[in-house]
Amino acid sequence: MGELHAQLAKGPPNLDTFRLLGPFEVQARNNVEIRLSSAERFSADLYLASHASPAPLVILLHGLDATKEQHANQAEHIASWGVHTLALQLPNGGPWDANARILARIAQAIQRGDLSIDTRIDTRALILAGHSYGAAAVSMALAEGAPAAGGVLLDPAAIGRDLPQLLRKIRTPVLIVGADEQVTRTNNREYFFRFTPGGVAEVSVKDATHEDAQFPSGVSTTTEALQITFAGALAVAALSMHMSGGFEFAWASFEPDVRSGRLLNPRKK
Repeated sequence: MGELHAQLAKGPPNLDTFRLLGPFEVQARNNVEIRLSSAERFSADLYLASHASPAPLVILLHGLDATKEQHANQAEHIASWGVHTLALQLPNGGPWDANARILARIAQAIQRGDLSIDTRIDTRALILAGHSYGAAAVSMALAEGAPAAGGVLLDPAAIGRDLPQLLRKIRTPVLIVGADEQVTRTNNREYFFRFTPGGVAEVSVKDATHEDAQFPSGVSTTTEALQITFAGALAVAALSMHMSGGFEFAWASFEPDVRSGRLLNPRKK
């Protein structure tokens, strides 16, 4: 991983690099049991990069009426860039505040070493990522102090009066990668940037639908090239967090796409 970081640091960063698969082979372990207690057992797919160095873990959560399999290609893409990924299956009808508490407890158990997933995972470097209402669960988990370095929200959506108050409690970096709002508008997406107090950045993918933020989406109206853009953004975000503890490297990689118009409405605070 150190050699990869050194190579990437030569720059300048470009999202096109991360649209491609990375240099590492990936080992997939499907339907790994995540056991919090005798009564609380959840399924997940684990994607491990082939290198031997300790590396961060992205915990990736699906949205409403979706499954972990709808993020399989994303998870593999991230792992090919050296960052291990756990695609988690939680109740896909919600309630999402309950899913947020489960997600936070899973992160806590991994950090404490209570869940022994793989020795190559740096348990001090967890990143939470989610799509749609899964992104809302990520935000709520971060707000309640889940032990994660940051969060990536894929076209987030949420309902609930308490959301602004919860978002104001987030103290870790957050990156929002959304669909084109001229194509798809999700419930209260604007809240995630507006009410997160700082360390938040947002960009939209031109022409992308809400379902393009999954990969594979299983929806005929999606476009593989746009799904790969979301996967690349996730990969560079995870590497950026590992390299510097923030999303600055990822943000710099977006600039060529912003200039070309492939990414829209960039903003950060």
